[in-house]
Amino acid sequence: MEGTVLYPVEDEAIITREPRFFPPAADWRGQLGREALGACRNAGRAMLLLYEAIICLRHMFKRRARREIIHQMFVGGIKSLTVITVVASFTGMILALQTGIEMRRFGQEVYIGAAVMVSMLREMGPFMTGLILAASVGSAIAAQMGTMVVSEEIAALELMSINPVRFLVMPRLVAMAVMTPFLSFYSCIMGVAGGGIVGMTQLNVPWSAYIDNAIRFAENKDLFVGMLKAFLFGVIIVITACHQGFATTQGAVGVGNATRRTVILSFLSILIVGYMITRLFYV
Repeated sequence: MEGTVLYPVEDEAIITREPRFFPPAADWRGQLGREALGACRNAGRAMLLLYEAIICLRHMFKRRARREIIHQMFVGGIKSLTVITVVASFTGMILALQTGIEMRRFGQEVYIGAAVMVSMLREMGPFMTGLILAASVGSAIAAQMGTMVVSEEIAALELMSINPVRFLVMPRLVAMAVMTPFLSFYSCIMGVAGGGIVGMTQLNVPWSAYIDNAIRFAENKDLFVGMLKAFLFGVIIVITACHQGFATTQGAVGVGNATRRTVILSFLSILIVGYMITRLFYV
């Protein structure tokens, strides 16, 4: 990550790849401080990348940008429907089964619909969607950007006076920010449907009672908070992937490392941001 520096210059983002060299640390404290400073520096560069991409949003309605945004929405959203369907359905089934087994001890298994609906809307829908997209779409974006960096395609774009952030980052940011809430809502629907199947077949809960309790106990606030989480998760995934891709060095090995770091950082960020939003709105 020392190999990439992002400088906002008016409407241009100049991405340089000169590696930085530092003398070895004197002891473990120096190494720890260097790692902390490096983490802060990389977080700042990611925020600068987000800032530059937001500035470029004014170009999103141009013809070429619209085509690229639609393409990225298809690649990152529609192509992820299969895995999201499977994961969300079984997540709802597991929630319903585990909750229903415990609630049956008190004769309250009819309320599993409320538990599944609220859990999916508030947490599990956005969370599972974010993890799936981070592992599939985020890793693909990081690998693509990293390959373009090591093959000097990014440098070629800069030589042609084409802003890489406007050309590469902005369409992906818009596509994921739009598609992630929709995919999260879809995962909630599939999770509730899967939980209803388990309720009918294994817990003897009528479908009508299951849906009635699911709708009665869920609030609009749960839906809005879940969609906010999904929106932020989509932004986090794209910015993390693009930043790590632009920071790629050392050829093919660096591309693999950038992909691995993207998935790890996206997972951690999703967990932390999800907790903070829940703490903000429900405590």
